Amino acid sequence: MVRIRVLVVDDHRIFAESLAAALAAEPDVDVSAAGSGPAALRCLERAVAEGRRFDVLLVDADLGTAVGGVPAQREAGTAAGQPPHTADGIALVAGVRAAHPAVRTVVLAERDDPRRAAFALQAGASGWVAKDCSLSRLLAVVRGVLREETHLPPALLTGVLRELTAARKHRSDSERLVESLTPREHEVLRCMVAGLGRKDVAARLFLSPHTVRTHMQNVLGKLGVHSTLAAVALARRAGVRPADLAGDVVERSGQLA
Repeated sequence: MVRIRVLVVDDHRIFAESLAAALAAEPDVDVSAAGSGPAALRCLERAVAEGRRFDVLLVDADLGTAVGGVPAQREAGTAAGQPPHTADGIALVAGVRAAHPAVRTVVLAERDDPRRAAFALQAGASGWVAKDCSLSRLLAVVRGVLREETHLPPALLTGVLRELTAARKHRSDSERLVESLTPREHEVLRCMVAGLGRKDVAARLFLSPHTVRTHMQNVLGKLGVHSTLAAVALARRAGVRPADLAGDVVERSGQLA
C-alpha cells in the first residue's frame, strides 16, 4: 500500500490535533502537525534529511493571524493585483512552493474568499477547501492533488476565474510598459527592484548620479508612475527580476580584465 504523508499546519491546536487524528485513522495516511509556518518548514527539512518527504500540506489560510482574522503583519504599499504580504498560510504556500516544489499544498479556510483563493493558486496551492468540509471530501482533495488535480469549491470558481483574469490583465499591461524601456533604463529598473538608491545605482553601473537620476525619471515617466515604490511594484507584476548584484560585479570584473 502506497502511504500518503500529510502535514497539518494550523495554530489552532485543538483543530490541528482533531484533524490529524481523523486523518491518521485512514489506513494509507501518515500524518503530523505543526503549529506555525517556521515549524512547518522545519518539519519539511527534517523529513527530507531523514528520507521521508511529505506529500501534502494542509495549511490554515489564517495561519499566524490575530483574533478576528486580522493579519499579524502586513507590508504597506501592496500593489494592485498582488497578494498581501502577511504572515498567513498563503505566504507559507509560496515558501513551500519555492523550497519544496514536489509538495502539494491545500489551503483550509473558514470562509469563501475568491480573491484570497486566487492568491493561493498563484502562490502554488493545489486546492482551497472549507475547514468544515467532510473528512471524505478532504481525503478526496488530498488524493486528487497528488494526481495533479486542482480543487476549488464550485461556488468559488467564477470569482476565482475573474480574479485570475484581472491579475493576468494587470501583468500584461505592466509587461507592455516595461517593454517600452531602453536596455539601459531596464538595467536601472532592475537595480531599483533590487533596492538600490541613486548613488548605489550610479556606482554599480559606472554612471554619474545625474545620469542615473535622468534614467530614473525616464523610467517613472514611461511606466506612468510617480514614485520608485510604484515603479518597483509594477516591475514585479511584469516579472522583472532584481539585478544580480554579485553577478554584476563578476561581469564587470571580467570586462575590465
